[in-house]
Amino acid sequence: MHQPSTIQPDRLAAERRVVEQLYDAFNLQNPDLLDGVVTPDWKDIPLAPGQGPGPDGLKPIIHAFIAAFPDVHIAIHDLVQVPGKIAVRGEITGTHKGALFGMPATNKFVSFGIHEFHELDGDRIATTWHMEDWFGLFQQLGQFPAL
Repeated sequence: MHQPSTIQPDRLAAERRVVEQLYDAFNLQNPDLLDGVVTPDWKDIPLAPGQGPGPDGLKPIIHAFIAAFPDVHIAIHDLVQVPGKIAVRGEITGTHKGALFGMPATNKFVSFGIHEFHELDGDRIATTWHMEDWFGLFQQLGQFPAL
């Protein structure tokens, strides 16, 4: 006989906090928060241009993004979760105050969407698949990075 799945509220709450802390690495401008929330061999798919593997590979990207958008904020609008997997629909906002991908600051406030899927291994994120609306960001900035 098929048994209904057991809801694990403590596990779900703990996993949600881990994912929220990933975004806090940007929101609190503290890339070292990654060390407590992703595995040492965390897979971030796809890697950004010049990004190395694991948490240490993303830290310089976070620093560069904070330099370009000192008021960066990532908001979670929707979170769908089953034990071990979390999907996020979010939004990044900030004011373009520094160079980004070689594009000079525009002082424009921007907002663009993100969609991410996180797979957890115990109490840390092991894999993240993500897609950001870079085209929408570049349209708001009125410029595109050189290829």
